[in-house]
Amino acid sequence: MFRGVSCLLILSIILSLVNGSTTSIKPNIIIILIDDMGMNDVSFHGSNQILTPNIDALAYNGVLLNKHYVPNLCTPSRATLLTGKYPIHTGMQHWVIITDEPWGLPKKERLMPELFREAGYSTHLVGKWHLGFWRQDLTPTMRGFDHHYGYYNGYIDYYDHQVRLLGTNYSAGLDFRRDFEPNPKANGTYATEAFTSEAKRIIEEHDKSKPLFMVLSHLAVHTGNEDNPMQAPEEEVAKFSHIKDPKRRTYAGMISSLDKSVGQTMRALKDNDMLNNTIVLLYSDNGAPTVGIHSNAGSNYPYRGQKESPWEGGIRSVGALWSPLLEKQGYVSNQAIHAIDWLPTLAAAAGVSLPQDLELDGENLWPSLSEKAEPKPRKFIHVLDEVFGYSSYMSDTLKYVNGSSFDGQYDYWLGDLEANEDDPLSGIYGEQVLASEVQSVLGSHGLTEDRILQMRSEATQKCPAIEGQDPLQPHYRCEPLVAPCFFDLAQDPCERYNLARLYPLQLEKLRQEVEEFRQTAIPSARVPFSDERADPIFHNGNWEWWNNTESDSSAGTCSRNLWIILGSIVALVYVNRF
Repeated sequence: MFRGVSCLLILSIILSLVNGSTTSIKPNIIIILIDDMGMNDVSFHGSNQILTPNIDALAYNGVLLNKHYVPNLCTPSRATLLTGKYPIHTGMQHWVIITDEPWGLPKKERLMPELFREAGYSTHLVGKWHLGFWRQDLTPTMRGFDHHYGYYNGYIDYYDHQVRLLGTNYSAGLDFRRDFEPNPKANGTYATEAFTSEAKRIIEEHDKSKPLFMVLSHLAVHTGNEDNPMQAPEEEVAKFSHIKDPKRRTYAGMISSLDKSVGQTMRALKDNDMLNNTIVLLYSDNGAPTVGIHSNAGSNYPYRGQKESPWEGGIRSVGALWSPLLEKQGYVSNQAIHAIDWLPTLAAAAGVSLPQDLELDGENLWPSLSEKAEPKPRKFIHVLDEVFGYSSYMSDTLKYVNGSSFDGQYDYWLGDLEANEDDPLSGIYGEQVLASEVQSVLGSHGLTEDRILQMRSEATQKCPAIEGQDPLQPHYRCEPLVAPCFFDLAQDPCERYNLARLYPLQLEKLRQEVEEFRQTAIPSARVPFSDERADPIFHNGNWEWWNNTESDSSAGTCSRNLWIILGSIVALVYVNRF
């Protein structure tokens, strides 16, 4: 750890001398957070249907995070990034914050932007928040961000930036702000383009005497409102006439616009002489929802499951880390890393001291990633939802699943792509990456077509058969709603061979380890209550805070246990509804 950090500081000092004494020593931190994109929806994991040359170039020039894990749902995943803790340790483990629900990420939690701002950073959030807004003190600029340009809810319309809750009596409302002020002037601008323009403005106007911390939290590729969920610029959709399914074709346009954004953001850093002292992290908050609620036709194939499921398709996400401060670059990392790790990892990379009382769940993996160390074993509690009643846990390569979500509707291998729908340019894939905006910004650095294809092959997942064994044999069948299952991901990354019947002692050991995590969990903070005071009709047509009491509980004298019981009832309603 000492060697990696000291090298970073020495390089930063040299850069400060080259660029002038007013340039910050600490590196800039840029986190590009994608919403609901599947592992099979970027071309660096092997798919030829949708090419993502800018995202791919970022990965090939940095560290391609091949085993990057996240919580399986938006709100828990974002809470994990900003706290460095599992959702079970912040109360964010169940469901997402619905537009009119009076709860949010508890104020007692100290967030990454607060900690980096205390260390001298200028802090910005562009795009999605989704961690609570029913009280003003829960909103981004009250939680450590100097500036927020974007929206509070889980999604908005891509063009008019309204939230429309179908099946309710609520009026439509604008959910788009510059800090606390509603921002109707952006109406008509495609959300990805609006957020990219703001990110570029922040970079271009940044005072380089301070380091920059920016989370660019895209709406893409989450769906918009239910009455018009799939939206992309016509010129982007037109690039994908080889895709027959119109929903998937529009989804490809959404990804293409996002890929362009990555190139423009990197160009802005280069043009403002900030790239040589910057760390860029890009990842998707969870797997794609191929079917069901807010389905966007994304693909996690060949991984099992999808968003909001216990399977790899829900919790394993696209990820890449790039920085000139990495000692080793241009490789595929098979180190298991989780969203809990980014707070301590980025803090260590930036020389930001963290308070001893934070009680983080994550580890500092900067030395391991920077030096291309051999992967070390990790243990992750992926999901522990007492309301829906399911858990997902990993101990090194062993994966334990007990129960499932939505009555097992997502327990399958979803999103297999149609044959003969390769992008016409996929035959010159390497050339496309080398001709990308990101590659132009970064320079060649020895990256060749052969190296691109080699890294791509290493990051392309196959589902190997276990010699002499048939996954359809009864003793391999997994029915998590009936009995717990476990898999060896080293041999079976696609979760086809349930080993529970063959190794009951190992199953019991994994169950006990999950129980140890369960003993540390705090109750869910969710308040499953629709508060009609949220209606935009009461707020000049805007979605905004509707209660300014400074308390983390909206339950009054009602006990937290009662809210958990109510949450169980609401969960059952949702399950039956969808």
